[in-house]
Amino acid sequence: MILLAPDSYKGSLAAIEVAKAMETGIRRVQPDAEVRLMPLADGGEGTLDAVLEATNGNRHELAVTGASYEKLMAGYGLLETPEGLVAILEAAQVVGITLPLSMPVRLRTTQGLGEIIKHCLDLGVRRFMIGLGGSSTNDGGSGLLVALGLKLFDSQGRLLRGNPEDLKHLDYVDFSYLDPRIGESLITIMSDVNNPLCGILGATVVFGPQKGVQEDELAELDESLARFGSCCDAHTGKQISLQAGAGAAGGLGYALQLLGGVSRSGAEVLFELIGFDEAVRQAEWVFTGEGRSDSQTLLGKVAHAVSQVARRYNVPVTLLSGGLDEASLLNLGPHFAGCFSVISKPMTLEEALVGSSSMVANCAEQLMRLWLAKN
Repeated sequence: MILLAPDSYKGSLAAIEVAKAMETGIRRVQPDAEVRLMPLADGGEGTLDAVLEATNGNRHELAVTGASYEKLMAGYGLLETPEGLVAILEAAQVVGITLPLSMPVRLRTTQGLGEIIKHCLDLGVRRFMIGLGGSSTNDGGSGLLVALGLKLFDSQGRLLRGNPEDLKHLDYVDFSYLDPRIGESLITIMSDVNNPLCGILGATVVFGPQKGVQEDELAELDESLARFGSCCDAHTGKQISLQAGAGAAGGLGYALQLLGGVSRSGAEVLFELIGFDEAVRQAEWVFTGEGRSDSQTLLGKVAHAVSQVARRYNVPVTLLSGGLDEASLLNLGPHFAGCFSVISKPMTLEEALVGSSSMVANCAEQLMRLWLAKN
């Protein structure tokens, strides 16, 4: 059996589309090949679909507040387990950086993600798995907490909404109105980010620029998060803002840690949910892939996680990626039975995006021909 376990090619193909393209190429050579599709994700964009694809969970949609305070329909999943309902949430569904954004980062909010959590609490859910990758926000998760009942006040006692601009004026917080059902809940944070909330390694400085934060805005936005973190840490009596992962998704990691959430590798959580180890154990060969493979691949990305599982069972795993950093091949090579870019000729980014499915299929086809020749 050939196991097809790619991540998405961000901005081009969803993980299931990559897996189907791989299958197309393989079947051109061996139509009756035993192939299993198991699309993956690491907590970012595509996590919800990957979980539901593998578990037959139910997808739902809810009208919530988007990052720019507009209304949007956001997806979430519900899984029925012996322990009760589990909600699968993906931050990118609500505040994703690829979604339309009409406001600058200083005015964006995570309120909508809190609205989904509250809705799930109303449905009786007390177990949450929340993927944090691909966010466009930098509010420390203050918007999420406000949606769940947290009160933010300025020095005049006026209520604040919960975005970086508001946090500049924050004077004190009141947790007494926080939804008590949160205290009954288990929250798993799916993220590989280990940064603290603030400082030179914090959410704003490290991840802000990719969300549109200008260099001259970094200090002010970081100070807003520091003010928020100081107020909330004082309430808990712990320096949660300094914990690893507090800076994930513009500080969403911090808000969820305040609620008792525990951070875990997104890929590992998904692997457990879908029984990935057993699928690899039964395979003769594994294909994985991602939009671009470089030095970051070995820092908790899906493709590397796949290679680690495959190594435990002595199953070869081959990497097919949209782009391959030549300088990183020396480090990537030992982890895979071949690393390949699906790009076959010089082309523009637009051409690559349009033809990505065909190129994945072509690459998988040629690899299958090599496999058959060897066997």
